Amino acid sequence: MKLKTAYMGLLCAAAINLGYIESLFPVFVGIPGMKIGLPNLAIIMVLYLYTWKEALAVSVARILVIGFLFGNAFSIAFSFAGGILSLLCMETAKKSGKMSCIGVSMVGGVAHNAGQILVAVLVVENIRVSYYFSVLAITGMITGIVIGILGGTLTERISKSVIGKDRNSKK
Repeated sequence: MKLKTAYMGLLCAAAINLGYIESLFPVFVGIPGMKIGLPNLAIIMVLYLYTWKEALAVSVARILVIGFLFGNAFSIAFSFAGGILSLLCMETAKKSGKMSCIGVSMVGGVAHNAGQILVAVLVVENIRVSYYFSVLAITGMITGIVIGILGGTLTERISKSVIGKDRNSKK
């Protein structure tokens, strides 16, 4: 149990650090609001190494810390909507057993954008904002592929070397 707590802390710290690194990148030209989703690398790893409950805890901690350090109330609201919807959709896709880590990550990337568009529609009180979703969905799929490849590779290596030893020591 102590090792699990330590690993969860490390993955939470990784998500926060990746969020900081991502905040250093300027907004991509022509695609305002588009981000790579680097913190989601840690979230998908927690989802595959543990359960959706642990992934939710890390995601909420990450959203709050990054929001308070580098954002504002609106960025926290947008991140919560995207992060929670993304996590729910990724868990559903993972449980289906029909998708690899890459597919699950792609679902998460698109769902994250959908959640943010829903908040944007509510904030600006104009449905026309939703037209922007098609652009964000494409970027969500592309970044989802990248995060899925990295997440799958790292999860496989960590589960064999570190997490596997922790699970075996309980037996």
